[in-house]
Amino acid sequence: MAQQLHGIQGATPGQHDEIDRVNREAFEEHFQIIKRAWTEEMIDFHGTFWQIPPAGIPWSMEATRAWGAGVDERSIVRQIGVVPKPLQKPHPPLFQPFASSENTIRWCARENVTAILPPMYLALQNRLYEVYQEESAACGRKLAPGEGLGVLRDVVVADTEEEALELWAHGPAFCGAAWFAPFGFDRVLREPERTTPLTPQDLLERALILVGTPDTVSRQMDTLLGQTPVRWLFAWTYNGLTPHDKIMRSLELFATKVLPRFRDGASV
Repeated sequence: MAQQLHGIQGATPGQHDEIDRVNREAFEEHFQIIKRAWTEEMIDFHGTFWQIPPAGIPWSMEATRAWGAGVDERSIVRQIGVVPKPLQKPHPPLFQPFASSENTIRWCARENVTAILPPMYLALQNRLYEVYQEESAACGRKLAPGEGLGVLRDVVVADTEEEALELWAHGPAFCGAAWFAPFGFDRVLREPERTTPLTPQDLLERALILVGTPDTVSRQMDTLLGQTPVRWLFAWTYNGLTPHDKIMRSLELFATKVLPRFRDGASV
């Protein structure tokens, strides 16, 4: 990501400082390069972070001259082409994970990218849904409620409540505390005025996690869909931390006991 050249480094979530500005600029430049590589036969790019191709690259291969493109009469590379092109035109659907700032949501709306919101307190979640609608409308796109966004949730379904909670504690909860909380991702779980962390029971009641038996998870889904016009649900199953047979059982129960109750609801 060119961090060795341009000072890109880790930014604190929600802190919109100079580090965040440079990171965003670099990300958006990368994004434009990828889209152009997918959709244009040949490209060159001259930005803040990337020069494509770098100046003065010699390329004297006869195969390129006979069947390729992008090399001038002095055998200097002037453009590059990426093959094969995507089967879907102009390119596959695009998704942006861990989108939690208003700037990111507005960018996603302008670029027609589906934003995936991590678990967050309800007022912020619904505000970001509104922001996406507002920005899309400003770009001339009228969307159905909830279109263009999705939510990420831990999904653990088991035959008993006790087993589901134990699997969640040793997989998702462990991962969240060890890897995500130190970077500040837990801050958006609770309202700004709340000073104490949410308990597992709080997370369950607020449908910030989908954990339990099929009946319990169905009730949590009802809560989630009743609060926000969710069209996409991204289920995090924690391969590697949860035993394979338990993941397969969870997926089976979710697909056969939970999803049939929500066929007209969210896409999962």
